[in-house]
Amino acid sequence: MDLFSSYRLGKLALPNRVVMAPMTRSRAVGGVPNDLMRAYYTQRASAGLILTEGIAPSPNGLGYARIPGLFSEAQTQAWRSITDSVHAAGGHIIAQLMHVGRIAHVNNLPAGARVVAPSAVTANSKMWTDQEALQPMSAPEEMSAADIDEAREEFVHASRNAIAAGFDGVELHGANGYLLEQFLHPHANRRTDGYGGSVEKRARFVLEVVKATADAIGPEHLGIRLSPHNTFNDLPPHEEVQAQYATLARGLRGLLYVHVVANPHEGFAATMQAVRASFEGPLILNGGFDRARAQAALEARQADLISFGRPFIANPDLVQRMQRDAPVAVATPEKFYTPGPEGYVDYPALAG
Repeated sequence: MDLFSSYRLGKLALPNRVVMAPMTRSRAVGGVPNDLMRAYYTQRASAGLILTEGIAPSPNGLGYARIPGLFSEAQTQAWRSITDSVHAAGGHIIAQLMHVGRIAHVNNLPAGARVVAPSAVTANSKMWTDQEALQPMSAPEEMSAADIDEAREEFVHASRNAIAAGFDGVELHGANGYLLEQFLHPHANRRTDGYGGSVEKRARFVLEVVKATADAIGPEHLGIRLSPHNTFNDLPPHEEVQAQYATLARGLRGLLYVHVVANPHEGFAATMQAVRASFEGPLILNGGFDRARAQAALEARQADLISFGRPFIANPDLVQRMQRDAPVAVATPEKFYTPGPEGYVDYPALAG
């Protein structure tokens, strides 16, 4: 398999196996996508597939400053201008739905929204707020049965909005310590009801969201991102990771793909093998790849597609740069999450 060879992902005919990974960029002032974001995604349309930044499925899911949503008509229409532009440039684009759960601060939520999580366990970390700079994470409320039902339906509603907005599909963000992974992890999920305690019960909410969303938009339009062995966002190591993700992956069969974030943990390779064997479908692998490592991973059949994150920030034409063995520009981290165009849409493409 060659990184620049075409690939059939469900109904999508991808021109190459390079995927632009989801990356929070915090440009959606007021939670609504804008012209700046349209330019950003359109510049990167030569990727085989674009996965958007995390998009909140509800006001409760926003969490961070200046995160876009997909729960209102205005947001849906604004995303439509972005998908139309990407498609006109020959690209494919999937909406990643991200409910942050306990990784949130109340200053970043609209009036009436709540910080909710599987259990009332506050994340031991800080978050930027435009009002008060860095602040400790807000304490979450443990989700009631009604809250769980509501959150599941929020994913369904936002997924329908994504299809109405012209997206080629939806990726559920089940990684990086956000709400779906919080249910999978015994540190964040200390429930004693049907949603916690065993690997099967901890997987229940995720699989319910998957089924409800797949029923709404079709499994051929749905993928999911996972990060086994993740310790980001205050999730300590635990002993049931392989069993947890093998159990989960069996319930994901039939989806468009599973997108896995690589991890240096000594057990990751075995967990990845268990996921691949249990899921039996297309895999996207993410994790600090350059061209050579990506090609090696494809040749070793570790994945079918490779996603690149930070290299796409400073290189809108990353595919062409890798094809030509051209230098890859380095991004400026201090501009990753600022609200303006600098460090966002002002990185030049190669001449010629």
